[in-house]
Amino acid sequence: MAKDILQTIVAHKRIEVARQKQAVSLQTLLALGSDRLERDTRSMRTALESSPSGIIAEFKRKSPSKGWIFPEAEVREVVPAYEAGGAAACSILTDGDFFGGSLRDLRQARERVNLPLLRKDFIIDTYQLFQARVMGADAVLLIAAALNPEECRVLAETAHSLQLEVLLEIHEERELEYLNADVDMLGVNNRNLGSFHTDVANSFRLAERLRGSSALLVSESGIDNPDTVRQLREAGFRGFLIGEAFMRTGTPGDTLHQFIGGLV
Repeated sequence: MAKDILQTIVAHKRIEVARQKQAVSLQTLLALGSDRLERDTRSMRTALESSPSGIIAEFKRKSPSKGWIFPEAEVREVVPAYEAGGAAACSILTDGDFFGGSLRDLRQARERVNLPLLRKDFIIDTYQLFQARVMGADAVLLIAAALNPEECRVLAETAHSLQLEVLLEIHEERELEYLNADVDMLGVNNRNLGSFHTDVANSFRLAERLRGSSALLVSESGIDNPDTVRQLREAGFRGFLIGEAFMRTGTPGDTLHQFIGGLV
């Protein structure tokens, strides 16, 4: 039962990617985006290391568990407000059916801000990495629970060949086997992608096991107050992915600014 939601999303994603590849071949995609492939990418890891807040502010319209959060949200308004509010990087959800996002959102974000951008999606095929690069991403999310270790290795290696950094997301200690030389950042998802139950204590539980990792540590999901960020930083985390706590207020940039003010 715990894997039902994730399995549903991944099964749907396989069909979606197959259709995308049929509609726009990789050769065509690369030809259309040839000028964009020459763009230098920004290091999300470096941005998080040097940021006083380490916040990865997420653009997110809906979720499978809570439905619509901010359906009318516009990238051209929210993402620049995140940059002005002090975000170290931005996460752009590009899944349409389950999260209300699109690759167009990623492209619009790239046109409007200088922050490192993370393509957040259920990446299962190298084709999606080329999409991410062409649309302006600087980093991609790889979810251990949606892959096997070999798939993860190939995707991470391909991402690096495209100058994309890799944020590997785990939820359980056993998923540490997915770590490989091409993982730049290691994210602990406090949300179980099967049940969508969220508990920030998950990051603290895994923190001790992660000490000494060469990957920069990121805590994801369920963070909604500055005190939690301070505690997570003490536990060794340097990145904090926060979306819903900002998006649900209707003024994400202002909420982020106030949140960062509370970290001082």
